Amino acid sequence: MNKENPMLDKLKTILPVIAANAGRAELERKVPDENIALLKSIGMHRVFQPKQYGGMEISLPEFTDCVAALAGTCGGTGWAFSLLCTHSHQLAMFSRQLQDEIWGDNPDATASSSIAPFSTIREGNGGVYLSGEMGWSSGCDHAEWAIVGMRRANAKGELIYSFGVVPRSDYEIRDDWYAVGMRSSGSKTLVLTDAFIPNYRIEAAKDMMEGSSSGFGLYPDSDIFYTPYRPYFACGFASISLGVAERMLVAFKEKTQKRVRAYTGASVGTATPALMRLAESTHQIAAARAFLEKTWQEHAEHGRNHQYPSRATLTNWRTNQAYAVKMCIAAVDRLFTAAGATSWMEHNEIQRLFRDSHMTAAHAYTDYDVCAQILGRELMGLEPDPTMV
Repeated sequence: MNKENPMLDKLKTILPVIAANAGRAELERKVPDENIALLKSIGMHRVFQPKQYGGMEISLPEFTDCVAALAGTCGGTGWAFSLLCTHSHQLAMFSRQLQDEIWGDNPDATASSSIAPFSTIREGNGGVYLSGEMGWSSGCDHAEWAIVGMRRANAKGELIYSFGVVPRSDYEIRDDWYAVGMRSSGSKTLVLTDAFIPNYRIEAAKDMMEGSSSGFGLYPDSDIFYTPYRPYFACGFASISLGVAERMLVAFKEKTQKRVRAYTGASVGTATPALMRLAESTHQIAAARAFLEKTWQEHAEHGRNHQYPSRATLTNWRTNQAYAVKMCIAAVDRLFTAAGATSWMEHNEIQRLFRDSHMTAAHAYTDYDVCAQILGRELMGLEPDPTMV
């Protein structure tokens, strides 16, 4: 995108260091402390924080451009840090009391999450007690809080999918992140044992999707908070896939230009198959970017106009991003299969890009088999299937 983006300009000054740390990040299986310090030094962790607490409230297109650039240097850093950012947007839809508690004394505070409701719950006086092993909490080593999923019974006894927010002192981090892709995201397990979560730290997911949560309307002049939480939460996954794919184009080109066939000495970079693969993947990734940018611009326009998206619009936003991820992975695969045997070596960036690319489609929000069914039902005028979030 050609529009002015001061955060992206700042980010570009630190990307060489983050790129140089990519190997170490994989070995440590988490985002290096140095990367977090650099990203916080430019204020990127505050892009979706309310201005009342010193945040920036930048637009979604500006943010996703930053995430794509970051993911191109280190996919795991992009994955974890983008979530630390988008969780601030979600926290802004909780009660004022919670927001004061999180940012009042520490405006730099962030939250990781584990929102699948793999927890047990018992009601207490003024809140709930939660226990469980909550996995996939990306960037948890660097967060002061966590957003966790639960199913809480309402007055009718119906189980309502909800989120609770807990401080770092209320859970342990289990170091169990041994993954093939996104190794540096540090997506470890949070272990909660009878952690008390007061009511002011709990919101129903449905309320956060329908503009009826405790924090909705707290920032009437904002361009980014008049929206459901989920489009902002999910936007990072597609932008990471895009950034990884765009970097794959560069890495493939650099490698192939110098590559000769081992047994014949023939130049691979001038051979027709390599040229055709590079051309098609270039077109496919450019198409994915254009599709995503159009979607993200629609997000931004709705926010600026204080126009709450319809169900059909939300369905398109959700499924557009999953389809773009599918395109990015196809483009990466096309190049990886022609990059030669040395691309499989652990020191080679190309194999890391290949692994990280596939991980971007492994999240529940980017599973295209699910998204295609969601969109198909909407197009045919059918009610949403409650088994597909």
